[in-house]
Amino acid sequence: MSEFIQNYNPLSSLWLSALIAALPIFIFLISLMVLKLKGIVAAFLTVSSSAIIAFFVYKMPFMMVFMSFIQGFLTALWPIGWIIIAAIFLYKLSVKSGYFEILKQSIVSITPDYRVQVVLITYCFGSFLEGAIGFGGPVAITAALIMGLGIKPISAAGLALIANIASSGFGAVGITLTSLSATSGIGSDLLAAMSSRMMPPTTIFIPFLLVYLMDGFKGIKDTFWVILVIGISYFLGQFFTSNILGAELPDIIAAIISIICAIIFLKFYTIKNTKTIIESKDIKLSPKEILMAWMPFLLLTLLIVVWLSPFKNFLSFATLKFELPFIHNLIIQTAPIVKENIPMEITYKWDILAATGTAIFVAAILSVFVLKVKTDVAFKTFIETTKEMYISILTIAFIVAYAMIAKNSAQAATMGLFLSQTKDAFTFFSPIIGYIGVFITGSVTSSNLLFGTLQQVTASQIGINDIVFLGANTVGGTIGKAISPQSLAVVCAAVGIIGKEGEVLKYTFKVSLFLIIVVSIISWLTVNVFSFIIPPLVGN
Repeated sequence: MSEFIQNYNPLSSLWLSALIAALPIFIFLISLMVLKLKGIVAAFLTVSSSAIIAFFVYKMPFMMVFMSFIQGFLTALWPIGWIIIAAIFLYKLSVKSGYFEILKQSIVSITPDYRVQVVLITYCFGSFLEGAIGFGGPVAITAALIMGLGIKPISAAGLALIANIASSGFGAVGITLTSLSATSGIGSDLLAAMSSRMMPPTTIFIPFLLVYLMDGFKGIKDTFWVILVIGISYFLGQFFTSNILGAELPDIIAAIISIICAIIFLKFYTIKNTKTIIESKDIKLSPKEILMAWMPFLLLTLLIVVWLSPFKNFLSFATLKFELPFIHNLIIQTAPIVKENIPMEITYKWDILAATGTAIFVAAILSVFVLKVKTDVAFKTFIETTKEMYISILTIAFIVAYAMIAKNSAQAATMGLFLSQTKDAFTFFSPIIGYIGVFITGSVTSSNLLFGTLQQVTASQIGINDIVFLGANTVGGTIGKAISPQSLAVVCAAVGIIGKEGEVLKYTFKVSLFLIIVVSIISWLTVNVFSFIIPPLVGN
C-alpha cells in the first residue's frame, strides 16, 4: 500500500480545516449535553464523524481509517479495559468481604466531617492511586469510595474527576513526563520541575473547590484551616519531590505527606460546624482491622512497584507485539509537527503478564486469600464486574478509536496548528492545546506525545524556552481529564450510572473552563512576568 503523507491544511484554509477537524468534538458535546444521548451513542457518532472526515476531507485511504479504528479499539481493550476491570474487581472484593466498611470507618475516624473525608479520599488517596496505577483507576476507585460515604452518584463522579486534576500531570510513576522526555530530548527531571512550578495555584485551589461544590462558601469557612493544611502540604510534597527526585514519585509522596499532616493537625484542631451525611458510628477499630481493610490497596501499590522494577523483564516472554498492517510506517508526519518527515511506527503490544492491569489483578487474587473471600464468591464477583463494565469499555473503545483516527489522519494536529498561529499570544493558548489533546485522547501522556513536538516548534518560532510550553501542555492536559470522554465512561461505570455521562460532564465542564483559563493566565505570566521560575540550562 502506498504512503499517506499527512496534510495539516487539507482545505487550504487553516481555520476552516481546524473547524472541520473539531466537528467530532462538537458532536460529542452536543450529543451528551444537549441531546442527552447515552455515552456509547455519543462515542459512536464521534468516531463515525471523524472517520468520514478522515476519508473525505483528509483523503486518508479507507483501509488506513479502518486500521486506525482497530488500533484504538484494541488499545481500549488492552491495557485500558484490563486495568478498569482489575481495579473494579479489587474494589468489589473489598466490599464483598465487609472490610470496605472498616476502610470507610478508618477514614471517618480521622474526622467525622464528610467534606474533609471527600477531600482526603479523592484528592489525597486519589493522588496515591494515580501515582501507582493511573489510567482511570483512581477516579473509579475514589468515586466508588465517596459514594459509599453517602455522596450521590453524579456528584461522586464529578468530584473524583475534578480532584484527579491535581495529580494527573505526573500520572503512573511519572509516565506523562518520562514519555515526553523521550520524544522531546529534555530530561524528565527538568520537565517535572517546570510542570510543578506552574501547578501551585490550581493544586492548592482544588481541595477548596471540592468543598465549595459540596457545601458552598459556608463549607469553605467551616473547613478552611484543615483544607489549607491539606492543600499546602500536598503542594509542598509534590513540588519538592518533583524538583529533587524527579517525575516518578511526586503524587505518591505528596499524598502520604498531606494525609499525615491532616491527621496531625486534626489532633489539635476541631472543626466547629461539623457536617455528616451518614450517621457516624462510634466504633473502635483495632490496628489489625485497619491494616486488613487497607490491605488490598497496599498489595496493589506493592505489586505495581514490583511490576515497574526489573522483575517486569522476566514477564516479557508473554508479550506479543504486532505491526499493524496498512498503517505501520506508511503514515508520514511532516513539518511543522516534526522537524523532518518521519514514518509513524504503529504497533500493538499485548503484554499479557507485564501489563499494569495484571499487577492489579494479582493484587485482587491475593486479596481473595488475605480477606478470606470464598472462591465461588470471588469468581461470581469477577463475572459480575465484567458484565457491568462491558458497555463502559465499549464506549471507551469508540473514544480511543476516535483518538487514533484523529491522530493518524492529522485532524488533531490541524487543531493544534491553528492555535499555534496566535504567535506571541500562544503563551496563553499553549495549555489549551494540552487541554484539547487530553479531551481527544483521554490521557495526559498521549496528549504530550501528540502535541509535544508542536509545542517545541512553536516555542522556537517565537523565541521562547520550549520547556515552558511542554510544561504548559502537561498542566493544561490535567484540566482536560475532568471532561475526557474516557474518564467520564470509566467513572460512570464505577458508580453505576452508565448512560449518564452527559450529567457528569455538565458537573465538570464549567469547572474545567474556569481552570483552563486560570492555567492559561499562569502560562502567560510564566513567560512575561515570572520567567525566573523557569529551570536553568534549558532550551534547544
